[in-house]
Amino acid sequence: MPETMRTIGYICPVCGKAVVVERSAFQLAAGKNVIPCPCGKSELTVEQMGDRCEITVPCLFCARDHRTACSYHALMEQKLVALTCASSNLGICHIGEKEQVFTAMEKVEAAVDKLRLDDEMETRGVFLDEVVMGEVLSEVKDIAARGGISCSCGSRDYGVKVGYSSVDVVCAHCGGMLRLNAATADDIDDVCARYTLTIPGKKDA
Repeated sequence: MPETMRTIGYICPVCGKAVVVERSAFQLAAGKNVIPCPCGKSELTVEQMGDRCEITVPCLFCARDHRTACSYHALMEQKLVALTCASSNLGICHIGEKEQVFTAMEKVEAAVDKLRLDDEMETRGVFLDEVVMGEVLSEVKDIAARGGISCSCGSRDYGVKVGYSSVDVVCAHCGGMLRLNAATADDIDDVCARYTLTIPGKKDA
């Protein structure tokens, strides 16, 4: 049986290049994994600590290192684990199956290109892309108008929180949240493909 492989990707905050590598389950379990950018000015680290992994990711969006932990099982079994920056709501690290990671990294690179262009033109606005955000919100409104928003806890009461590059649909009863990305044109297609939106309810509610 072939050994499980994981693809790990992040964007270097110094040179702005995507860093994507493969690591085997054995390598991830063997000790601290340091994944440097070829420019030599940033690195991502993954370290197994019992049944969880501690991950430190340099962030392009807020210029700080993010430290987080996730279960080792999730890291090895899920198709894609995405770590996001709370300030920008954008993915800063993706770990999982190769195709899933490459697709996610392409979206992040598109968002980074948009940010760079906005900075050069001094046109950075309230949202990463106002057109994309407008289209996503419009589609959410259409889904709501046909009664298509509900929570798995049984409630149909919800609120909407709009971020810089995402829209959170939050259950008013249990607090469960469904995040819809609103950063690139692909995100418009994703929400347009949905006839309904189901918020994952909180099991302890």
